[in-house]
Amino acid sequence: MTKESPDRKALLIGHRGACGHAPENTLASIERAIALGCALTEVDIRRTADGALVLLHDERVDRTTNGRGLVDDITLEDIRKLDAGGGQTLPTLEEALTAASGWIGLILELKTAGLAYDACAIVRASGFDGPIIYASFLHEELQHVRRADPDSKTLVLFKRLPKDPGAEAVKLQATHVGLRFNTVTRPLVNTFHKAHLTVFVYTVNRPADITKMKTFGVDGIISDFRNRL
Repeated sequence: MTKESPDRKALLIGHRGACGHAPENTLASIERAIALGCALTEVDIRRTADGALVLLHDERVDRTTNGRGLVDDITLEDIRKLDAGGGQTLPTLEEALTAASGWIGLILELKTAGLAYDACAIVRASGFDGPIIYASFLHEELQHVRRADPDSKTLVLFKRLPKDPGAEAVKLQATHVGLRFNTVTRPLVNTFHKAHLTVFVYTVNRPADITKMKTFGVDGIISDFRNRL
């Protein structure tokens, strides 16, 4: 089967753990992604006021916890007091790695600049058993990942496609590209495959869109709802 085959089987990837099934970016959500048989799950990384790396998508804790404020103004001690849904707390990167190791691969989305070296060091120290992919819309941050770990896998995320997205991803030495599903065409997927890049699409929740992405031959589909994939 060639890369261009529309019948290529796509990896099933949880979004923020398995956030359609459990509170996002929590250990319960990661555990749910494992139970649902996801090959990988994506989680978001930010830094607290005292330098800890924790799982959180937004700049503020307001939407996903019972707290208020910017995460980088809150210490880890106070972060641990927040309820992230169902009695869950916001885990540290170390805790997420421990929960996932040997069970599921992780896509670590670096949400702000300055996380790369610490994230790579924490992953290295953890002895994580499984695939790790570092992702970011901040392309310079992925360059720092490459310097910290020359053998790392990196997923360059595109909000808007550049004029020559394949060349841009190759220039960044990426191994993977992440595309909004509504920007994807079969020729675009083929272009990335010809550049030896793995193509993931996000965030695909409607069954009709999931089917379309599979026919386009993408390598992985990121979804809130594993049961729809």
